[in-house]
Amino acid sequence: MGMQIGGSQGDDSLNSTINTTPLVDVMLVLLIIFLITIPVVTTSVKVKLPLEPNAPQEAKPENIILSFNQQGKLFFYDSPIKDSEDLKDKLRRARDSAKRADKPQPEVHIRGDMNSVYEPMGRAILAIQEIGLTKVSFVTDPTTP
Repeated sequence: MGMQIGGSQGDDSLNSTINTTPLVDVMLVLLIIFLITIPVVTTSVKVKLPLEPNAPQEAKPENIILSFNQQGKLFFYDSPIKDSEDLKDKLRRARDSAKRADKPQPEVHIRGDMNSVYEPMGRAILAIQEIGLTKVSFVTDPTTP
């Protein structure tokens, strides 16, 4: 009495395989996010930082890292700086590239060896002020309370 409309009678089989395409898509997006958020700025200049109780700070690619070794030699990331004019030139380029990219003013992180002399650091801070960078901080090793 009933009338059948549509396909043939044996077409009601279920597909029992797992569709992994959405899983792979999500995993690739997570992988890309993790690769982007990994701190990319690391330095190889060996300095013994002063120990202070503070919270660890994450490295950002837009931060400028100045390092002073025990002899007072200045490094811009890993490259040695000859004089204050060389430092000012590199600071200007970093500041101007941040402006062109519509990013906030870069922070200057000073990593000074705890046995380093203060005079080269003072000259570097003066150069930073002359360029017009206002966010300056000293990096220390965090101690456990």
